[in-house]
This record gives sequence, structure tokens and C-alpha cells, in this order.
Amino acid sequence: MPLNKPTICVLGCGTMGIAIIRGTLDSITGSTSVQSSPKIPHATAVTSTTGESEEAEDLLRPAGFIACVSHQESAAKLKKTLGDQVKVLHGTAGNVQGVNEADVILLCTKPQVAKAVLSAPGIQEALTDKLLVSICAGVTIEQLQSWTTPTTTVIRAMPNTPCKIREGMTVLSCGPNTDAQSMSFTSNIFSTLGRCRILDEKHLDAVTALAGSGPAFACVMLEALADGGVMMGLPRDVATELAAQVLQGAARMVLTTGAHPAAIKDSVTTPGGCTIAGLLTMEDGKIRSTLARTIQEATTVASTLGRDKK
Repeated sequence: MPLNKPTICVLGCGTMGIAIIRGTLDSITGSTSVQSSPKIPHATAVTSTTGESEEAEDLLRPAGFIACVSHQESAAKLKKTLGDQVKVLHGTAGNVQGVNEADVILLCTKPQVAKAVLSAPGIQEALTDKLLVSICAGVTIEQLQSWTTPTTTVIRAMPNTPCKIREGMTVLSCGPNTDAQSMSFTSNIFSTLGRCRILDEKHLDAVTALAGSGPAFACVMLEALADGGVMMGLPRDVATELAAQVLQGAARMVLTTGAHPAAIKDSVTTPGGCTIAGLLTMEDGKIRSTLARTIQEATTVASTLGRDKK
């Protein structure tokens, strides 16, 4: 499916849809919406080394955005949020109009309403020969293909909420008829929001649990560490800042150096010191198995999200 300065329609433009639109617009204009540490390499970064490749990448840049929501009240709020750079539509008729006018459709609805949205009159025909990128957890490529047309290119994407500050993690999986240009375009879009990686679809439930739900699990750990600091006399704001920066710093060390987490842990752990005392307390609480089982349970639930409810 050839893409030449495509228009993107976001169906169900909520928090993640807004993040995708803003991240892409910022990357095009060269602006930054948040302060951050120096950029780390993206897993699927696309670099241009020749004038020809730069020209090809420019052709893949979106020409414009259409944001679709259910209700008129939501549309009014969205217009205030996104401004004049984005066309905002609402209702089923708005969905059909948006898909008709776009080249690429981002499905950002809740998983349980994805089928209803794609099955609405006029949508299937409007998706003919177009690219559909779904961020609906648990909704498979096979399901999406059955609700569209044989000529619709389908890609699944699993981004997470840190995409809002362009520090996200997104994993993509492709349908069998996905061409290289569609994959390159989708990778470029999500790489503007943080890191992006391509995996087989069989891994996406685990990705949903680890990357999608992971920020919530990380915040529980962050809060617990801050609570410990407060218990030992630190002001709440200081304890929270220290805990947040510690988690961010440790994560960046893993990502930038490629070192195993255990190696970084060992480098901090001196014989008879406070770190080993704290680590043994963590082990007493079975923190490793608890966190691992957390991902296991979340993966199990993720696998049920796209199923039809009888």
C-alpha cells in the first residue's frame, strides 16, 4: 500500500490518541513538549544517510490528522486540547467521514467496542486498501482482519502511557500482508513517542502486561520506596523525588550500557553494607516471585480482553 504524505484518522481519540498526535506533530516541527534527559537510541530508529532516503522519509510524514470521538461534548474538549492543526469529528457519521478521508487509521478505542466501531455501516468499505493500526489490547490481527477487508493492511501496536511524555515503549506486530513501507511508517510514528520494537504477535499479551501495565506496577514500587524514606524522616516530596530519580536512573543505566540489572545491583552492593541488608529484606518478602507472578497474571487477563463476551 503506497503511502505519500498520508492523512491519519484516530478512531477513539482519548489519552493515547492525543499522545500519538502530539508526539508526531512535535517531531515534525522539531519542538519538544517535555524536558528530558539526553535521548537514548530507539530500538527501531530510522536514520537517513542519503538525500534519497531523506526524501523517502519525508514522503511518509503525515499530511494531517483527523480525530474522532463519540460525543459532541468530547469533540469540543478535544478541539481546545489539539487546536487548529487537527480536524475533530464525532459520532458514527464522523467515524465514517474520517476513515474515508484518511490513508492511515489508528484504532484507539476500548477493546470491547472495537468490533462495533469497525462493523458500523460504511467503515469496512472506507478501509479498503488502507492501513489500520490497532492499539486495542487483546484484539488479534485475525479478528481485525475479519472485521475489515482482505485489502486492509493490519498492524497491532501496544504503546504505554509514558508515550504522553515521549518516554514510552511500543511493540508492533504485523499482519501477513504488511508491506515494508507500512511497517516503516508505523515504526516512525511510534518512535516519536519513545522506544519502538517489532515482535511476533504471540508475544503481545506479555508485552501488554509488562509494558502496558508496567507503569502502574513501577509506581507501586516507587510509592513504597518513598514511604520508606518518609518513615525514616524524609519529607514526602523529597522522598518521592529521590525514589523516582533512582528508578529512572537505574533504568537508563540498563538501556544505555546494556549491562544486566544484576551486574548494576552487584556494583552497588558492598560486603556488610546497607545495600545487602536491604536486598535480603526484599528477598524475605519474595519480591522477585511476586513481581514475576504479577506479569504472569496480567498476561493471562490480557489474553481475554479481545474475546467476544457472550
